[in-house]
Amino acid sequence: MSISIIINPIAGGRAGAAGARVDLARRIAAEYSENADVLVTDARGHARELARAARASGASRVIAWGGDGTVNEVATALAFGDIPLGIVAGGSGNGLARELKLPIRSEQALRAAIRGSARSIDVGTIDDRLFVNLAGIGFDAHVAAQFNAPHNRRRGARGYVMLTARSLFTYKRRRYVIIVNGERLAVDALLVVIANGTEFGNRMLIAPDARVDDGALDVVVVREGSRAATICSMPWLIARRVQRVRVWSSRRAQNVTIESDAPMPFHVDGEPVMGGTTLRATVHPGALRVIA
Repeated sequence: MSISIIINPIAGGRAGAAGARVDLARRIAAEYSENADVLVTDARGHARELARAARASGASRVIAWGGDGTVNEVATALAFGDIPLGIVAGGSGNGLARELKLPIRSEQALRAAIRGSARSIDVGTIDDRLFVNLAGIGFDAHVAAQFNAPHNRRRGARGYVMLTARSLFTYKRRRYVIIVNGERLAVDALLVVIANGTEFGNRMLIAPDARVDDGALDVVVVREGSRAATICSMPWLIARRVQRVRVWSSRRAQNVTIESDAPMPFHVDGEPVMGGTTLRATVHPGALRVIA
């Protein structure tokens, strides 16, 4: 029985890093006398295919080396099964890796992923798409779409911040109807986040009370009265004190429905998706084994 290490060679904007990552993965696996299949992705969706093949072949664990999107693809293939997911953070945000308090340095993360023990965490689905950290509707989905667009050359954390700043001057808020815990809320919102974990990544906290193993999702709404007020609130997000912002609110639920007059773009762990005028999200307690 072997382990599979799936590497996204361009995660985090590090073009040309594939060879070094492959060499490091093979060296660390050999140190632990592990038979490792080291695989490199070549397109979006390839990590999911490789993880499905690893699951079918009976791999003992599958390690995703990349960003939140790579982790999402591998998690989608492993969820509702017994094979654990290991993570080597290599992306722009690394939200789930930070949530699980995993090492950020690649060598330390590889050692933890190969030798660490597994625990169960929840996963969420929205519009039948799985997410392990966050799903978002509104502003963050807009930024995710811009960041993942083929023409975008600004990769890495700095590129994401620049796109976010630019989008603050162009994005138009929308009205949503949110049905949660039997309550129907109509709000003009900058964004709606369905949170399994606590942060977007890069230590930007959005759902401070969320827990990945509590059997629930945190439904976070950031209302917007004016764009100037929104911009003035940004320092609280960076300072991890978003709950002090008056327009921020959160509710815990197992299911939530979001409605809008027009089709809603959304993202799952940073990967953009185009949805319809109604989106339904639900939690699946303990559906994924992760190495932590």
